[in-house]
Amino acid sequence: MAIRLSMSSHSAAAPDRASTLSFRLLVVFLAILWVAGGASRADVLGQSVVRFSAWLIIVVAILSLSRVDWRRVKEPAIILVAAALLVALQLLPLPPEIWTELPGRAIFAEAALLTSAEQPWRPSSISPSGTINALASLIVPAVVLLLGANLSRGQHWRIATFVLGLVVAGTVLAVLQFSEANFDNPLINTPIGSVAGNFANRNHFAVFLAIGCVLALAWAFHGETPAWKAAAAFGLIVIFILTILATGSRSGVIFGLFGIVLTFLAFRWRAIQYFQAIPRKISLPVAVGAIAVLIGAIWLSVGLDRAASVDRATVLAGEVDLRLQFWPVILDMTRSYFPWGTGYGTFDPVFRISEPDALLIRQYVNLAHNDWLQIILEGGFFGLVLLTTAMAWFLLRSFQAWTSSRGSRSDELLAKVGSIVAIIILLSSSIDYPARTPFVMALLTLAAIWLVKARPLAVSG
Repeated sequence: MAIRLSMSSHSAAAPDRASTLSFRLLVVFLAILWVAGGASRADVLGQSVVRFSAWLIIVVAILSLSRVDWRRVKEPAIILVAAALLVALQLLPLPPEIWTELPGRAIFAEAALLTSAEQPWRPSSISPSGTINALASLIVPAVVLLLGANLSRGQHWRIATFVLGLVVAGTVLAVLQFSEANFDNPLINTPIGSVAGNFANRNHFAVFLAIGCVLALAWAFHGETPAWKAAAAFGLIVIFILTILATGSRSGVIFGLFGIVLTFLAFRWRAIQYFQAIPRKISLPVAVGAIAVLIGAIWLSVGLDRAASVDRATVLAGEVDLRLQFWPVILDMTRSYFPWGTGYGTFDPVFRISEPDALLIRQYVNLAHNDWLQIILEGGFFGLVLLTTAMAWFLLRSFQAWTSSRGSRSDELLAKVGSIVAIIILLSSSIDYPARTPFVMALLTLAAIWLVKARPLAVSG
C-alpha cells in the first residue's frame, strides 16, 4: 500500500553539472567525516585526514565548478566569515603596552619580568597554537557551505537520507562495540570498551543517534509514504533509542525523545493523512502495537541490564557531576578575562591557571562542557555579540519555518528538519561540546542551510 500525499507544485529543472558534482563531492566529504571526523581533539590523526580532504575538495571545486550560488547560503556564510575574522583577529600581534593591559595577562607579564626579558609583541590569544587550530577547524563548515550552495531542494533531501544511512552504519558499529568486539579506529580516540560508534565520545554519538531519529521520521513522511517506509522508520527509531540507552548517555535519551516529538509535530499533517487512509480497524491496532513494542523494547533493555544510561541516571543522586563543580570556576574566569576573552582554542591551558586544588583529579578538564559559556570565555564581548547574532538569526528563521502558512511544502518541511537538528545540537552544547567534532559541525552547517528560507531551495532536482 502506497499513499501519495499532495504537494505544492514547483517548476521542474534537471540538476546541472555544478549541482551534480557538488552533490557527489558532499557525499564523499560526509563519508570521510563519518570515518575520521568523530573526535574533537586537535592531536588525533583524524583531524589531519579531515582537513586535508577538505582542502582537496575545495581545490577540485575551484577547478571544476562553473558556479557557486552563494545567495542560497548567504546568511550562514556571513556568520561563518564573521567567526573566522574574529578568530583571525585574535592572532594579530599587539605591542607590549597594549597587551599587558588586557585582562588576565598580568601573570604572563610577570614571567617576562622575572627572567629580565623584554616584553615581546604578542597576539591577544593566550595560546596562539590553540587559536590557529580553531581557525583551521572552520574549513569543515566552509566546504559544506560551498557545496551545499549549489544543491537543489531534491538533492538536499537526498543528502538528509544519506546522513540517515550514516547513522545506521554508526549504529551497526556501536552494536559491534556493545558485543565487546575488538575494534579500534586509529583516526579517533575512542575509549576502550565505550559504545560510541564512529565517535570518540558517547554523548556525541548519542546526539548523532538523536538526529537519526529525526531524519528517520522525515524520510518516512516526506513525499510518498509507502507502508514499508513507515514501518522501517519505526524500526530504526526503536534501534536508535535502544542504542542510545546502551551508550550510557543520559542526555542522549532526552534529546532523542525530544527530537521524535518535534518531528511528529513538523510532519503531523502527513502522518494524519497516512493513518486516515488506513482503515480504522487496522490503524488503531497498529498504532497501539507500535507503542507497545517501543515500550516493551525499552523495558526489556532496562530489565536485562543493557541500558547503561538508565543505570547512570539512577546513581546520579549519589554522586556530584563534575561539571557542576567546575562551571562556577569557568564563570569566574569569564569575568576575569572579559571583555577581550582568552582566545579561541585556549581553554585547556587557561583553565589550568585558575583550576582550584579541590578540582585536581586524575583526569584533566580539556573543555568547559558548555560551549555557550566557553564561546564567551574565549571570545569575550565580541564572541558574545557573534553568538547573540547567530542565535537571533536561528530563532527568526525557525519561527518563520514553524509558522509558515505553506508548511506542507517540501522545502518548508526541510527547513523544519533543519530547525530540529540545530535545536538538538544547540541544547546538547549547553552541557557538552558535540559541535567541536567535524562531523557534527558539518551537520549543524547543513541544518543552517536547510533552515534558510525555502525560496532559494525551490528548484527541484
